[in-house]
Amino acid sequence: MQHVRTTGPEDDVAALDVAAVSHFYGRKQALDAVSFSIAPASFTVLLGLNGAGKTTLFSLISHLYDTRQGSIRIFGHDISRASGEALRRVGIVFQARTLDLDLSVYQNLAYHASLHGIGAGEARRRITALLDTVAMADRVHDKARSLSGGQMRRIEIARALLHRPSLLLLDEATVGLDVQSRAGILATIRRLVDSEGIGVLWATHLIDEVEDGDSVVVLRQGKLVARGKVAEVVQATGSASVHEAFFKLNRIDRPAEVGP
Repeated sequence: MQHVRTTGPEDDVAALDVAAVSHFYGRKQALDAVSFSIAPASFTVLLGLNGAGKTTLFSLISHLYDTRQGSIRIFGHDISRASGEALRRVGIVFQARTLDLDLSVYQNLAYHASLHGIGAGEARRRITALLDTVAMADRVHDKARSLSGGQMRRIEIARALLHRPSLLLLDEATVGLDVQSRAGILATIRRLVDSEGIGVLWATHLIDEVEDGDSVVVLRQGKLVARGKVAEVVQATGSASVHEAFFKLNRIDRPAEVGP
């Protein structure tokens, strides 16, 4: 990517701050006073079984749903009060595929660039660089429908990065992909954290996508049951591994309070 990141005042605030967020669907509570924050230029895994509340939380962070209880701030900007300022700092890859299958890879990306007010020349430069980043430069003129699931996901990641966000949200980005595709996409995202200083919140139910150096936020039935570095969560639960810790956390009621 042709993007050199410089430090600034936003480096002193959380990339994402979720404070006492609750959400209901009618009388059913999907999230119960969830609080955590993630630092800029860091990789955090939002871990939980299907139905834990991960997608609901993503819908609130991305402002698809309005936050009625609690607050969500992106680099200090409240998502409810200053949604434009907050969301321009965010790139999002949703679980559902969202490419236009009848358009080419380039057309999909160019259309998204135009929505962000990026001129044609600059869009061309960014698209070229990003397709190199996600190893898809050779498919630039191919129709989206001709791509595999993993290739589509790479294009969606490139699209999410077009406006140069400081925070990237990915909701179950590897669901339905083979092991090699999953590993390649994860490696690409982790490189972006190191090379571009992007903060990442990676939602998954797959324990093997967690690495020892990651921060984790664990949800169970809408409640926060652990947060912190992997080693802290493992120690707090008296476990031998993150797999064992996750197994325990999905069978206890009392939160394991770790981390800041």
